[in-house]
Amino acid sequence: MTFSRRCGHHDAARESALAGMLQSIEAQQLELVRFAWCDMHGMLRGKTLTAAAAKRGVEEGVGMVSTLMLKDTSDRTVFKVFEPGGAADIPGFEFASNLLLLADPSSLKTLPWTPKTGWVRAQPWFTDGTPVEIDSRRVLQRALARLNAAGFGMKCGLEVEFHIYRIEDTQSQLDPMKAAWPGEPPRVSLMHPGYNMLSEHWFDMTEEPLRIVQHTAQALGLPLSSLEIELGPSQVEAVFDVTDAMTAADNMVLFRNATKMALRRAGYHATFMCRPPFPNIISSGWHLHQSLVDLKTGRNLFRRESPGAGATRRHASATLSPLGEHYLAGLLDHAKATAVFCTPTANGFGRFRPNMLAPQAIVWGRDNRGAMLRVVGECGDDGTRVENRVGEPSANPYLYFASQIHAGLDGIERQLPAPLGTDAPYAEGCEKIPNNLGDALQALRADKSLCAAFGDEFINYFVRVKDSERLRFDQAEDKDDFQRREYFGRF
Repeated sequence: MTFSRRCGHHDAARESALAGMLQSIEAQQLELVRFAWCDMHGMLRGKTLTAAAAKRGVEEGVGMVSTLMLKDTSDRTVFKVFEPGGAADIPGFEFASNLLLLADPSSLKTLPWTPKTGWVRAQPWFTDGTPVEIDSRRVLQRALARLNAAGFGMKCGLEVEFHIYRIEDTQSQLDPMKAAWPGEPPRVSLMHPGYNMLSEHWFDMTEEPLRIVQHTAQALGLPLSSLEIELGPSQVEAVFDVTDAMTAADNMVLFRNATKMALRRAGYHATFMCRPPFPNIISSGWHLHQSLVDLKTGRNLFRRESPGAGATRRHASATLSPLGEHYLAGLLDHAKATAVFCTPTANGFGRFRPNMLAPQAIVWGRDNRGAMLRVVGECGDDGTRVENRVGEPSANPYLYFASQIHAGLDGIERQLPAPLGTDAPYAEGCEKIPNNLGDALQALRADKSLCAAFGDEFINYFVRVKDSERLRFDQAEDKDDFQRREYFGRF
């Protein structure tokens, strides 16, 4: 019996998908297949198999050292797995033991930037056939199961800002005498000078790399809708059509990885780091549009047919259904605790500044781009939704989405009323979003309801890994150099 069958993970549908995968490999004469897994930081890792080994890899799993799940953003292993009790909080990870990646054969894609190479998405399992519950994609699967049990589905639309630079020199990055942990990023120059948002002139300057982004996304089947010039120097934005939450999360992981690799081959450096380490930049955000739908009918459950009695523009009931209002209130109530899932790097908290289309306070507003939560839509509008503007583009989408589900469901279950919306999102006196990684981790720890929803095992693991990053950042004498190496060169 194969490992996938012993796990109870192989059924008729997976067998059919595997047959289809093998037919595609043969028809396209693929030579290599990458088995890729998303780590806690939202980065893809994996192993590359020959085409002949792909079938066995799908059935028996692909071995992976378990310490890959225990790394901070510098790739240092946080848990002391070789010391007695060093991995007591994470049973199954002792001694850098083995995990097995089981791939979804239906996820096969042909990579457009490299010849004769396929790609499949995988998730880790313990060798005894039990799932690795701290895997971030499995965290979202559990959150969606909770949402589905209540009769709801989640729809998400993505607006992703990022920066593209031209690589001028990789000498320092690839000089063996200068190798370090983490190493130097490449030396770069701007693609456009910025401060002329949506400029056609700047788009024309940036068209070559944006065409690569376009063609790469479309070749992978991603629902790219638009590419735009953002305000900051070398800053751009990609917008994606609405899909179900899991598809959106999978797409985000693949898009970031594919964009970086395809552009790198053409001599460009794409970074999803929130604040690149240069004097004059504009922070990048990841705006998450979200709504709940009825699982049976697909109806948008945030839609309201007419304003509530006596509702003004500042009342949630002017636009949102009662369920939508409760969901909104849940996001606000747990905003401090969910911040670290939306903005998980020490770098990202520098974005929360006044009057820069980035939030500072835990407030919502009707079509208000300065508010943390922007309610979009009118009565009778099927596109009615809540936009969370806290996220940074390097966030792990599985954890970002799961945090929204758990917070919103808590608001629904408790039938929380939403406060009045704001017309002054940067006014003094409002409760603030955490402004550093340490405070955000403390806020998560303090939110017992959210911790219970994620599970103590995952929260303990997540906080310990992120606290390693926080401690090293706080102790760094040159914080700009820390961020250049740790974020700019990798994210």
